[in-house]
Amino acid sequence: MHYILASGSPRRKELLGKVVPEFEIIPAVSEEITTAKEPGEIAKELSFQKASEIFHKNLTDSLGDIVVIGADTVVSYNHRVLGKPKDREDARKMLESLQGNAHEVYTGVTVYYRTGDKADYFTFYEETKVYVNDMTPEEIRAYVNTGEPDDKAGAYGIQGLFAIYIQGINGDYYNVVGLPIARLYKELKNKSLL
Repeated sequence: MHYILASGSPRRKELLGKVVPEFEIIPAVSEEITTAKEPGEIAKELSFQKASEIFHKNLTDSLGDIVVIGADTVVSYNHRVLGKPKDREDARKMLESLQGNAHEVYTGVTVYYRTGDKADYFTFYEETKVYVNDMTPEEIRAYVNTGEPDDKAGAYGIQGLFAIYIQGINGDYYNVVGLPIARLYKELKNKSLL
């Protein structure tokens, strides 16, 4: 079985290594466009686009049995989706709204696969509630200035420097990092893809 991760995220690369020992990385490059309204559905739709793009780029012709995994993470606060910040000021505003509150993190996962003559896919999302401690404007500014929020949905990385502000979570920690590996393992096992 040839596994491909349709993401360039170093965090997803590390996490997928806990599920499958060897895989190739081919990041999806198409523009992310969604018509979904609910955060979980948005994450699923974007993960589907990534996995579908890589699966259909002629990879199925030469590699035999193949599994392509796409994932996308969105942060939602007060029914508003927070993507990656446009700039540092945008990151500051996001963190201002998240501090002292609870929000949800959704990671959508799509797995496209071909085994023998059969090609199919499945998609799901996981939701984790995250509780953030109160932060002073100085703490927010100092964190933003580290650059860590620049490429992260919701403008923070739970596994990085922001960990000191996390009061707690309800759900899968790895889902917040970017890949719900326990659910992914279970789904792959159920489809005999491991």
